[in-house]
Amino acid sequence: MILPDFALEPASLSPIALFLQADIVVKVVMAGLLLASILVWVVIVQGGLRLRRARREALAFEREFWRAANVEEVSANPRHADSPSGRILSAGLNEWKRSTSRAVVDRAGVRERLGAVLDSAISMEVERLASGLNLLATIASSAPFVGLFGTVWGIMRSFSGIASAGNSSLAVVAPGIAEALFATAIGLFAAIPALIAYNRFTHLLGQVEGRYWRFADGFQAMLSRELERG
Repeated sequence: MILPDFALEPASLSPIALFLQADIVVKVVMAGLLLASILVWVVIVQGGLRLRRARREALAFEREFWRAANVEEVSANPRHADSPSGRILSAGLNEWKRSTSRAVVDRAGVRERLGAVLDSAISMEVERLASGLNLLATIASSAPFVGLFGTVWGIMRSFSGIASAGNSSLAVVAPGIAEALFATAIGLFAAIPALIAYNRFTHLLGQVEGRYWRFADGFQAMLSRELERG
């Protein structure tokens, strides 16, 4: 049976074939979007592991801290040396020791400096945990437009080919249109996971940050009571 002139070989519309047949500009767009997609998944894996570990560590640290009879023992525990909560505690304790080692202790000054040190330590830890979120946001917002640029360019090339060949049959138009739309598909393939991961990680980061602030408030209140006893 003779097929109509608009029938296409299935292989000609395979992803690899579409990439190889594309114009150099569209190829560059596709390659860039594929690289962006790989980066997205690297950040998703690393960020997900980092945030979940931080949440577990923060919860375990708080339980140990409030049950401990001696704050110094918790701070000296090697398990907490590289944890965000442990670094926040160490920063607060160091400032407490420096501020209360003077002959005359300025209680208001101690509280103010202690609050500033804890705020700074929490902000530093949150910045570390937020590493990669900016990349996810950038890819999520820009990848669809980069793919759309490739699509527009490919469609323009297809119309130019139609004008040169003087043939507007589907067999002539379809490959170029397919190449162009494939660029948009790759853009969405990079953007959708990036957007979902960004929203999820932002939520997890907010939970962890809130736990840090609650711990810092409780720790500062405990030291404030020590000042009043002194």
